[in-house]
Amino acid sequence: MKNQQLGGLQSAVAGVLLSLLVIFALNAFVIINPGQAGVLSILGKAQDGALLEGIHFKPPIISNVDIYDVTVQKYEIPAQSSTKDLQQLTAKFAINFRIDSVEVVEIRRKQGSLENIVSKIIAPQTQESFKIAAARRTVEEAITKRDELKNDFDNALGARLDKYGVIILDTSVIDLTFSPEFAKAVEEKQIAEQRSQRAVYVAAEAEQEAFAEINRAKGKAEAQKLLAETLKAQGGELVLQKEAIEAWKKGGSQMPKVLVMGDKSNSSVPFLFNLGNIQD
Repeated sequence: MKNQQLGGLQSAVAGVLLSLLVIFALNAFVIINPGQAGVLSILGKAQDGALLEGIHFKPPIISNVDIYDVTVQKYEIPAQSSTKDLQQLTAKFAINFRIDSVEVVEIRRKQGSLENIVSKIIAPQTQESFKIAAARRTVEEAITKRDELKNDFDNALGARLDKYGVIILDTSVIDLTFSPEFAKAVEEKQIAEQRSQRAVYVAAEAEQEAFAEINRAKGKAEAQKLLAETLKAQGGELVLQKEAIEAWKKGGSQMPKVLVMGDKSNSSVPFLFNLGNIQD
């Protein structure tokens, strides 16, 4: 009977030991998936060397592994700054970045979690980088030369975050606004430019009209000169007679009953005589 009890106790102990061994074995290894990097800590102290993709041993119970996502992350971060002409400029940037898998141990030691990296590192450095880019130009230049503003911002931000193990992949300006005072100034400037353009157009139109009047006056003078020369020449009286007849027709006069012509030897302007006027 005692032997049976002893055998049962031994079996129970063996089962417990086997269970503990299985638990220890399962906790002695960690799997790092693609797109991840791990940091091994033993008794709370981060160990050198990042755990990259694959299976890794870790001491059971006394160790812990912090896993970081090293794929591309995207955050929208606001920023505000004064421009070269002391105008307030507000922006919002969409920043695509990833953590350098080789630097995750230093990130674990100095920043901790990914949320801390965004709030304590990326956000303030975004603000400082925007100040650098905005201070180099006026608010009008910041709006009209947006690509140049972005390039200066990218260069400043990339240089600042590189030392923290954060790799900037791309940034984009998704919002860029200026103060209401400047908006009003821009509107007034546009109105002034439109008025100026209108004044230039009116002046040009008046100049063209004056030029046309001069040309018409010159043309009329030339025509009168030519007419005078024609009248002086042989047969000029015929021209004068023809013009008188044309003027008479345009005036709507009725055909006279008697047409008295000048001397045959000296043709002159026809004298028109209406006998009806005498009868009346």
